[in-house]
Amino acid sequence: MFCEATIRSHFLDEVFKIPVAKGYHEIMSLKIIGAGFGRTGTTSLKAALEQLGFTKCHHMSEVFKAPSTTDLFLAAWRGDEVDWNEVYAGYQATTDWPSCTFYKELMEEYPDAKVLLSVRDAERWYASCRNTIYRANTDVPQWFKFIFKRYDRMQRMASEMIWQGTFDGKFKNKAHAMAVFHKHNQEVIDTVPAEKLLVFEVKQGWEPLCEFLEVPVPDTPFPHLNDGKMMSRFFDTLPYIPWIVGGFIVVLIRYGLIWMQG
Repeated sequence: MFCEATIRSHFLDEVFKIPVAKGYHEIMSLKIIGAGFGRTGTTSLKAALEQLGFTKCHHMSEVFKAPSTTDLFLAAWRGDEVDWNEVYAGYQATTDWPSCTFYKELMEEYPDAKVLLSVRDAERWYASCRNTIYRANTDVPQWFKFIFKRYDRMQRMASEMIWQGTFDGKFKNKAHAMAVFHKHNQEVIDTVPAEKLLVFEVKQGWEPLCEFLEVPVPDTPFPHLNDGKMMSRFFDTLPYIPWIVGGFIVVLIRYGLIWMQG
């Protein structure tokens, strides 16, 4: 859903309030709707789609970059009418949450779009979620959320829509979470016309994806971006940051006093 590099890239904007240039977003029509849950290779799929020319591709990491969109997604989740062209201005494709939650609505809004259902072995999917993005909801200290307001907004959205909504507040129950995963995938298969749907595992590589999208196969390897270990390490490190920073400040003060006395 997001990674350490994404958070780091917005540190100056959040902490020091340095303005970031806002680009012009042309209103486009979505061509690809990603219906697969997060942690099914959606980061790799985003990179692959953008490499194939479907730029940009929406992903939870894009919500972190544009936190105001959390209000739009939450409004849609609560049943309010939203302007999907506003939500996806500048995008040609989607993967990951929160977009996969609204694949039916997006099919109605963009009837010519094709649907990609990214899938993965359920056991491995659950383990990946449990050790990464679920920890983003449970293991992040309040001081971090206070500093990074956009992170807090994104996680409040994720909590309501995904953990309390899609998984009924029972994600820790492995059997329940996996049942929801299987039910969603089957619902997509039953809902989307076969000619518009590709059930895809990123380990399959370029060929089935390019054939489905009717584009040439690149002569470069399919991107495999596994950010799971980095995310887990990031959450493991977070509790120690105040101690590290505090120790650094103590050292600075100590050497500053020695320098002044010398």
